[in-house]
Amino acid sequence: SRFGLVAFASSLDQVGPLAWTVADAALVLETIAGFDPRDSTSLDVEVPRYTRALQTNDLRGLRIGVLRESLESEGVSESIRRSVIDSIEVFRGCGAEIIDIDLPHREYWVPTYYVIAPSEASSNLSRYDGAHYGHRSTDLERPCTVVGRESLGPLVTAYCRSRDEGFGAEVKRRIMVGSYALSEGYADQYYNQALKVRRLIKTDYDAAFSQADLLLGPVTPTTAFRLGEKIDDPIQMFLCDLFTVGANLSGVPALSLPAGQDEGGLPIGVQLQAPALEEARLLFAGAAFQAATDYHQRRPQPASQDS
Repeated sequence: SRFGLVAFASSLDQVGPLAWTVADAALVLETIAGFDPRDSTSLDVEVPRYTRALQTNDLRGLRIGVLRESLESEGVSESIRRSVIDSIEVFRGCGAEIIDIDLPHREYWVPTYYVIAPSEASSNLSRYDGAHYGHRSTDLERPCTVVGRESLGPLVTAYCRSRDEGFGAEVKRRIMVGSYALSEGYADQYYNQALKVRRLIKTDYDAAFSQADLLLGPVTPTTAFRLGEKIDDPIQMFLCDLFTVGANLSGVPALSLPAGQDEGGLPIGVQLQAPALEEARLLFAGAAFQAATDYHQRRPQPASQDS
């Protein structure tokens, strides 16, 4: 259920557990999943006993599709590429059949996501005006002005100051992008067009899952970048979502698994994706992977003070 959450992008938002092991994730998901009448988007379907999906490590009969093109994408580090290749061999050793899969519209995942998400964020966050929701500014003496106009008056000043103080730089950036994409004369060019491309992406996934039971690929193109390193280059930050937003756009569940560390000791993840409502299949394969490896037991070493 999404009841009680701050809405960001209504057609994309979802809740999922983070845990040290697949078994822990299964236990949490089994507890939080299920229909909630307070959330009109939650499905009234029976919740599987996810913990029971972890009882065997034999993956014979399971077909795992590998997104080979993702491994050749520009910007994917060698450590990430090597980790995915090693993970393929782990799954093959557990009995899974490995096949190659193509998602033809993969190059449109990020641009589609970064039209839809900011557009919906702009709409959802418009209620945070300091009067009904969110932070309320106390700095109302100084008038708020707009280029080419006089003072906007006390009420609009309160709105402007509250939103200026209450939202961070990245949130403001997404609100502005979304407001532009939804503005008169542009909605058809951007938001509505992105919805059409999203349909094509969903069709790609449907075709892929007609051939494979799960999809395997990277989580991110590189390991974690330094704090603040890309703060002035939002495009590079957005490209870090290159391999994850496809699941959001197509509405399928995904599971990120620890799969090693790079030369600097930073953790690497691989990602499994399954058809809608097949979380049990994800957890089953993820548990088998963890039974065959010890990556989830490793911990990054703390950075030195001068690094």
